[in-house]
Amino acid sequence: MNFNSFDFEASYGTSAQLPASDLPEIAFAGRSNVGKSSLLNKVLNRKSLARVSSVPGKTVTINFFKGDGIRLVDLPGYGYAKVSRSEKDRWAELMEGYFKSQRNIRLVVQLVDMRHKPTKDDLTMINFLVETGCPFIIAMTKSDKLNKGKYKAQLEALSREFEYLGDIKLIPFSALNGEGTDEIRKIIEQSANN
Repeated sequence: MNFNSFDFEASYGTSAQLPASDLPEIAFAGRSNVGKSSLLNKVLNRKSLARVSSVPGKTVTINFFKGDGIRLVDLPGYGYAKVSRSEKDRWAELMEGYFKSQRNIRLVVQLVDMRHKPTKDDLTMINFLVETGCPFIIAMTKSDKLNKGKYKAQLEALSREFEYLGDIKLIPFSALNGEGTDEIRKIIEQSANN
C-alpha cells in the first residue's frame, strides 16, 4: 500500500452529512490530545496532512483521508472537559452516527497515552468496540516520553490492564522516533485487504 498517496478528502460535523461508505475504512479514535493527528501524519509520512493542535478538543469533525482504494478516518477526540454540553452532545451524535451507519469499517486504531492508566472514556470506547464486534488494535502513544525503566513498567501495567481483551494487539508508538509505525501500517494494509 502506498501510504504517501493519501490526501485530505472532506470533513463532516454531523452524522447526517456523512456520505455512503463505498470503500474500506480504517478509523482512528482516542481522547483529545492523545496524538491522533501526529500518528496519522507519521503513518502517512506527512508533516501536516492531519492538523496537529496544542489545544485539546480541536478535532470536532470527522475527517476523511482517501488513498490507495481505502479511507482513513480521523474521529473527533473525546474526554476534553472544557467543551459545552451541547458540543459534547453533538460529538456523541456524530460518533454514534458514524458507527451505526452501516460503514465498511475494517479496523479501529484506538489510541491511549502510554504514560498513564487508560481513562474512563478510553475504557468506555474500548468496551463499545468489544460490544459491537468492531476489530481494533491499541496504539500506545507518546512512548518516547518514558525512560527505559518506566517504559517497561508501563508496558507491563497496560498489558495487565487489557488482559481481558484476549489477543488484541498493543503497539507502543512514538511520532518522534517512529516506533510502531511499520507495525501499524502492516495491520492497516492487512485489514484493508481482508
